[in-house]
Amino acid sequence: MSRKIFNVPNQITMARLVLSIAVFVLIPMGNYIASMVLFLIAALTDWVDGYWARKFGQVTQLGRILDPFVDKIVICGTFVFLVAEDGSGIPAWIAVVVVGREMLVTALRSFLEQQGCDFSASASGKLKMVLQCAAVVASLWTLSYVEGGPCDWTITARYWLVIGAVGMTIYSGVEYIVSAIRLMRD
Repeated sequence: MSRKIFNVPNQITMARLVLSIAVFVLIPMGNYIASMVLFLIAALTDWVDGYWARKFGQVTQLGRILDPFVDKIVICGTFVFLVAEDGSGIPAWIAVVVVGREMLVTALRSFLEQQGCDFSASASGKLKMVLQCAAVVASLWTLSYVEGGPCDWTITARYWLVIGAVGMTIYSGVEYIVSAIRLMRD
């Protein structure tokens, strides 16, 4: 691992953290389109820092800790802020499921990696993140309608994206628990 901690991947990760803070400021102000654009930039650049770090040999301990931390701030924080917005389509229990799953997987990963086990992200964990991001974008999009409210199809799309996101959040959480139990038994 590279010792240079202020490298490009870590700078991208820190920029994602700053973007998430901007999203958290914009949502309560009712600037839903701006918050959606910034959220999308933060979410879409998530893969950039990891790709860059691996491709150019710039993986650092700081990056291994900071990147998943910022991922959790971006997604969990946005869900929490959306709960407070009337008409977001995100009830509080869904935010609790999302935050709870992230806390559980982080704790399991920390414990297992201290034991020398590899507890990398699974395909279902990556799909979960895609669906969560899609649900956030759909929620912000429907909130952005001012006059007459959102169209029926946008509300329906948001509903199914939120359901898919919470379903995959639960599924991937259970998958991680099963995987952790297997690793602990070995």
